Amino acid sequence: MIKRILLTIVMLLLIAYLIAAVTVFNDKPAHQVCRDMELVIKDTLNAGFVTKNEVAAILQKKGIYPVGKKMDRVHTKTLEKELDKHPLINEAQCYKTPNGKICVEVTQRVPILHIMSSNGENYYLDNKGKMMPPDAKCVAHRAIVTGNVEKSFAMKDLYKFGVFLQNNPFWEAQIVQINVLPGKEIELVPRVGNHIIYLGKLEHFEDKLKRLKTFYEKGLNQVGWNKYSRISLEFGNQIICTKKKQ
Repeated sequence: MIKRILLTIVMLLLIAYLIAAVTVFNDKPAHQVCRDMELVIKDTLNAGFVTKNEVAAILQKKGIYPVGKKMDRVHTKTLEKELDKHPLINEAQCYKTPNGKICVEVTQRVPILHIMSSNGENYYLDNKGKMMPPDAKCVAHRAIVTGNVEKSFAMKDLYKFGVFLQNNPFWEAQIVQINVLPGKEIELVPRVGNHIIYLGKLEHFEDKLKRLKTFYEKGLNQVGWNKYSRISLEFGNQIICTKKKQ
């Protein structure tokens, strides 16, 4: 009986504490002023980078920079809407803290391919299949796409290939250039090995590269990586190699 009474008292005290904590948390003084803006940037290893100064400049230009303003006059949705317009930002989330700070969490757009078409178009393709400006700051290596690159082909077929490279560390490191030939046939320029990889059409590219990786491991490791000038994966279940001219 005593234990039950003590347990009841403890539960009541805990409930009272939680109510008081929530009340204090939500009871912000009307005169509270935003004293700082904290910026958290995600994907810094794989994407362009957005700095606190850039974010501050965007908000200052629009007259909505929160520092120095009363907290009840700072609208986080307005901040998010403005930051989402930045060409390198995929999503911005803003929220207030009890101690007078505005926290901004930025998820960056991640470039996966750099398109440099023969028609003069120059842009990045991000991991959502959308275009990014060519001056985007890209930290990690990204394969360059050259040749006859139409935007529709880039944003559909090449996008799928770019996502594959992004998710496969071996091929992401190995492929430095993707050349689009007339007829939308593909040539790949590898980082290691003085040869051209002829992929043909992009159909079944995963199976083709799987066969090539096996050939790398069991063939080129034995005969040398610079023995062939061209390796064709165009036809199913076979690899056709062209020896270098002496």
